[in-house]
Amino acid sequence: MAAAISTTLSHHTSHAAVQRATHDPKWVRWTLTGIALLFLACFLALPLAAVFAEALRRGFGAYFSAFAESDALASIRLTLLAAAISVPANLVFGVAAAWCIAKFNFPGKSVLITLIDLPFAVSPVISGLIYVLVFGLQGWWGAWLMEHDLKVIFAVPGIVLATTFVTFPFVARELIPLMQAQGSDEELAALTLGANGWQIFWRVTVPNIKWGLLYGIILCNARAMGEFGAVSVVSGHIRGETNTMPLHVEILYNEYNFVGAFAVASALALLAIVTLVLKTLVEWRHAQARKS
Repeated sequence: MAAAISTTLSHHTSHAAVQRATHDPKWVRWTLTGIALLFLACFLALPLAAVFAEALRRGFGAYFSAFAESDALASIRLTLLAAAISVPANLVFGVAAAWCIAKFNFPGKSVLITLIDLPFAVSPVISGLIYVLVFGLQGWWGAWLMEHDLKVIFAVPGIVLATTFVTFPFVARELIPLMQAQGSDEELAALTLGANGWQIFWRVTVPNIKWGLLYGIILCNARAMGEFGAVSVVSGHIRGETNTMPLHVEILYNEYNFVGAFAVASALALLAIVTLVLKTLVEWRHAQARKS
């Protein structure tokens, strides 16, 4: 009896100690929460509110007229075109790279992982200068491109290349740890049951990585539409031809067209908010799928 009482008291004592160690006092929780909310208000909510307030300063008529200009429409089309090409390209590359890294051991594997992370470490401006060095008029292939009447720098191909370069790690970096954690047991089981490589990929691999894949695509698309540095270097800032939405914002702001600049900037902010909502939905669905 004494032993049972001693065990019960010891259990309650240890439980109370765990509660004290894992539950901070209310003033600590409220202080940390207040600091976090204040930080978000100062550095996120207020700047976003300022963008929309400035964009709507002269009313909705002036706001929507900023998107009716031919240069603004051209920048929107070019932004969507660059994203429509770079995101699928990075999707294919990301899946292939993640498959190779997670499923196979080969010489140069660590080098491939390092190269995938390169755009995270290199400034976007430097990546743009790399393409100027290679494809520019005085670059390595500049003379050959001129002879064949091909244009990369200060044209759409250069913008697509620069966008693809700065965004290609996103899909791969989401899939690599996911596929490494899952291992190859299910693929090997499907192989022993007679499935071919294509069937294994579509019926085993893709269902296992679909949420990580969607997450990577969302982040890749957001970065593609908002990229400024690399695109600025290779675009040449030709109005109506090589200006994406971020570059169009810069031009309008430099011309003191603040309403137009903030109107286009608000569209980019809305795209970012939609991206965050989609990201949250994907994370929620992934959590629900794991519970089930």
